[in-house]
Amino acid sequence: MTRLRRLAAGLLVLGIVGVLPAPAAAAPAWTPANDLEGVCATLQVFDGSTSRGYVRRASVGYGFAGSASGAEPFRFEATQLGRYLLRDTTGKPPYQSVLGWVWAGDSYGDRADWTVSVADGRYRFVSTATGQQLGAYLGGLGAGNAGSTVALAPASGCATIPDIATGVSGTPAPGVDANGRLVGWIDAHAHITAAEAFGGSLHCGDAYASGGAPVALAGCQSHATLGWGALLEAIIAGTDPIDSAEDGWPTFGDWPQHDTMLHEASYFRSLERAWQSGQRVLNVLLVANRVICGLTLEHTSCDEMDQIRAQATYLRRMQDYVDARSGGAGKGWFRLATTPADVRRIAAEGKLAVTIGVENSEIFGCREVGDVPQCTRAQVDAGLDELAGMGVSGFYPVHKFDNAFGGTRFDSGVTGAAVNVGNLISTGHWWQATSCTGPSDNEQPLVSDDLARLLQLGVGLPAGAILPVYPSGKICNVRGLTDLGRYLIERMMDRGMIIHIDHMSVRTASAVLDMAESAGYPGVASVHSWSDPSLVNRTLGVGGFVAGYAFSAHDDGQGTPTFLDQWRANKGLANGSKITGYGVGTDVNGLGSQPAPRLDAGSSPLTYPFTATNGTRVAKQVYGSRTFDLNTDGVAQYGLYADWIVDLINQAGPDAAPLRRDLLNGAEAYTVMWERARG
Repeated sequence: MTRLRRLAAGLLVLGIVGVLPAPAAAAPAWTPANDLEGVCATLQVFDGSTSRGYVRRASVGYGFAGSASGAEPFRFEATQLGRYLLRDTTGKPPYQSVLGWVWAGDSYGDRADWTVSVADGRYRFVSTATGQQLGAYLGGLGAGNAGSTVALAPASGCATIPDIATGVSGTPAPGVDANGRLVGWIDAHAHITAAEAFGGSLHCGDAYASGGAPVALAGCQSHATLGWGALLEAIIAGTDPIDSAEDGWPTFGDWPQHDTMLHEASYFRSLERAWQSGQRVLNVLLVANRVICGLTLEHTSCDEMDQIRAQATYLRRMQDYVDARSGGAGKGWFRLATTPADVRRIAAEGKLAVTIGVENSEIFGCREVGDVPQCTRAQVDAGLDELAGMGVSGFYPVHKFDNAFGGTRFDSGVTGAAVNVGNLISTGHWWQATSCTGPSDNEQPLVSDDLARLLQLGVGLPAGAILPVYPSGKICNVRGLTDLGRYLIERMMDRGMIIHIDHMSVRTASAVLDMAESAGYPGVASVHSWSDPSLVNRTLGVGGFVAGYAFSAHDDGQGTPTFLDQWRANKGLANGSKITGYGVGTDVNGLGSQPAPRLDAGSSPLTYPFTATNGTRVAKQVYGSRTFDLNTDGVAQYGLYADWIVDLINQAGPDAAPLRRDLLNGAEAYTVMWERARG
């Protein structure tokens, strides 16, 4: 025993230890304040134990009042877990100025974001951008000292947070039945992370944003009249690059529309509306394309794996954002699911299970240039490990371009011509095709006129490029599954990953299905009507899952198929009886149009409010000053899929009951397929 310890022991024996100095009080345990969303409160600032007064609004910034009667009430809006935007009674957000004082801003910015923590009933506010702590500063509110704290008191008279209501009311039916089976529909193909795709600037708008709808759904100058974004959308979607007002929030006169492709259509309040109306699973495809990224004038990395990583981060932050707007970590309705067990648990909690997939042409950097793979088996293994770490359930081995794994299924018309140019840039060669009589890769084959029209739109070709000539009639890609592609498919099956065959050439998909049939592997999917019916039939034969592209229920005047016709055709396949549940593939934000209004909507409209498939009541959704109506807008934004599902069933006539059954069994069928693939 040391001398110091012997002395302490002696003092205890003598009972005089109380004369020693008392130990210092423990520092408060500051924890993130996650439960302030929507709170209306006054702020009383303290330096240590001394009150500096209640925050009041001054002529420029904010000062202090001696009593609560003169205090300014502030509304709290969560921007992430433990972070908030505050609004005073004028709706202005207080922000940390470069001069040290906190002033009232005209718009949201990084300096108006406050990281808030709590301990012992007091709060600390720290500028997320600068790290400066809120407190008293030179007679006003500003950069306080490290001991500054804030007491909150409930108040009234706060500004209203600009937001979007879902229009859904009532108590929904459970997400699972008594046997634990999921009850609800699945969107098996969506791109809600498009804001971070293609280098981050091709797409205008966000699915969520700090500052809410006014920030996430603001127009983009790059997409306004004759901006580079407007010109790209004219090429991709056939829109008018001259008349592009870009008036997003709050009027939305220019977008969203069912046929605009470069503007946000899946704002989180719209996703919430669909979930509240019976959706149970949302399969999010992280999407990337190096060539498209290179067309934009502003971008981050065009490496496709970098784009996928950025979207994976965006998706997880979106879950945190919904949690923050719902009262804290784990409390949100938007839940990422990385296993089938996660899906079942989330559905049982009455929430939306969000699964993760990938859709890109050069995954793992596996291009082919002149038929030479640009990656190795070791890179494939490392890439699969990375996807597993992201929670990815499955992906497209082949997308728009031929790659080191196999050949692609062709697009048609001017779109096909543009994608073919991309194939030339990616691989060094045009698509190569031969005539075929069975299943084909393009029922409307490319012709030289399509490429000529593309050139008229100002799309240049690489130097020395010679335009290709294709046979008339049905054509097939000459490329099938490569040796490296076989290795990839084997490894995907080993891991229980879902193999998406849409976008594969007939030869590639046939070889993949041969492997799945030989192995008895059910983890195969065709989820947005981009495959030949014979391949869809084989997919059903191995126990795979099928979803139809979300076309209109009836003729929309656009020359597109109808969802009902495709569903009936798939039910009529030789293996159609194996459809126990059917999905929807919206492809929202995926450079594809959404359902247009039915031509007969005037004589047979969807009547509002209506009862959703899960029993809730659904009124029209309102964005700012714009009211959406399926009958006139089609599916202009994702919230209208709640309307579209009910309208689809209403329009199915004598097939209404089996269609409803297939759709509401869709989430269960997909989950069962995934479970069986994992073994």
